[in-house]
Amino acid sequence: MPGARNDDGSYPPLWKDSSMSRLTTCALCALALAVGVMLGSHGDVRFGKQLQADPVDGSATDRGYRELQAGHTALVDSSELLAKISRLTTNSVVHIQSERKTARGRMVEETGSGVIMESTKQRGFFVVSNRHVVDDTPLEHISIHLHDGRVIHPARIWTDKATDVAIMKVAPTNLQASRWGDSDKVEIGNIVLAMGSPFGLSQSVTLGIISAKGRRSLKMPESSEMINQDFLQTDAAINPGNSGGPLIDMQGQVIGINTAIASQSGGNEGIGFSIPSNLVRRVIDQLLEHGKVTRAYLGVSLDDDFTADEAANLKLDRLRGARVVGAHPDSPAARAELKKDDVILTFDGIEVLDENHLINLVSLTAVGKKVKVVVFRQGKHVTIEVTVGDRQDFDINRQRSEAPTRPDMGTHFQSLGLTLHQLDPELAPQLGFDKSARGLLVLKVDRSGPMDGEVQLYDLIEEVARTPVSSIEELQSALDAATDADTVLLTIKRRANGQVQSQVVAYRR
Repeated sequence: MPGARNDDGSYPPLWKDSSMSRLTTCALCALALAVGVMLGSHGDVRFGKQLQADPVDGSATDRGYRELQAGHTALVDSSELLAKISRLTTNSVVHIQSERKTARGRMVEETGSGVIMESTKQRGFFVVSNRHVVDDTPLEHISIHLHDGRVIHPARIWTDKATDVAIMKVAPTNLQASRWGDSDKVEIGNIVLAMGSPFGLSQSVTLGIISAKGRRSLKMPESSEMINQDFLQTDAAINPGNSGGPLIDMQGQVIGINTAIASQSGGNEGIGFSIPSNLVRRVIDQLLEHGKVTRAYLGVSLDDDFTADEAANLKLDRLRGARVVGAHPDSPAARAELKKDDVILTFDGIEVLDENHLINLVSLTAVGKKVKVVVFRQGKHVTIEVTVGDRQDFDINRQRSEAPTRPDMGTHFQSLGLTLHQLDPELAPQLGFDKSARGLLVLKVDRSGPMDGEVQLYDLIEEVARTPVSSIEELQSALDAATDADTVLLTIKRRANGQVQSQVVAYRR
């Protein structure tokens, strides 16, 4: 509210009557008037333009197109680079169709991708793909569709379960091969192209980046038997049918073989996985040179649930490395005197991230190589030399010494195609299970039987359709109770790489 009134009842002015006040007021009024005139004039022009359309300037349009065609922006240069890479590599990418019979006589078709490569171990051309694309399929039922429309069949095939790699020898000589890149030099954030035949759409190319490296312990059907998991992760669109196709870097080189996706829907959700090229090349060289892949082993049992609290109890500064639970008798680890609660920090000069990383490092080491291992033991760093052995020799020796060998042991269960034996407390420790373990031990898997590829020798079947089983009678009863189901789930325990893990497999009637 205004202040006190004058004697005549009026209010005093808000500005004092002074020369400075009058000047200030005039100046402000003049400024407001000038701004108003300018805005009004500008508004007249602008609004006037809105009343009629601009004439079309054809010369300006032509000039704009010429500038776009002549310009060399970073975006245009990048687009041309991607097109050049695609032209160089798509001719070596193939579409694969395989058709095989199931144990029940039904025909199943598998589709995937592959890439034509060459090797220093054998002359000629080879198609590299995933094992799960062509596994257990006769050569004449594998069709390789080339970029020019030709369809050929492989002359020979080699596969490796532990990496899900397959390599096929092909006869034609007028083919174009891609070139290998160095996956060890790949960095997170590098741009990559994924090539293949998603959903059967041949010669498809998608763009993305390397999202992560060293992805291990993936729980996917394609990787259920994979020992060497060291995937590159990419957000380049990978869909069903891309399996076996190449992952290409910006030099046009193959840095990975696409193998799987992590998806709830079965389609691309931005998380794809590729086997690093250096691992693929090592496997291929051994398959072509020796017909098999040799893998080294230490002979240790590792803690698959090593926690930060346990690391702190062992006086480690942080959670890292692989904790040793025990060493197998007469193994390289036992001879090197590795002990329980040793934490392996480095192997052959490489820092160990976790137990799966160690398994991968060991298995890719040359058999017979002497390596230095740094362990953390009772608060101190200790360096140990270990000469790694051959995993296959160890598995054979373990099976011979620990597995039941009497021919009269076990009962053949026809419907499952399995020979089973009831596990007892004396037998369980010999096979690496706890004395308290109960179930049916798999002694034989019928070739082409319903469980071939689902269960393995010396798996322990614990439950059938969520019902515990420890005898043939209980197994039969559990199956009879689930007669309405076409698929019955079996819970098994499997000993692999010194560890016992639970898995669920499917029995399809």
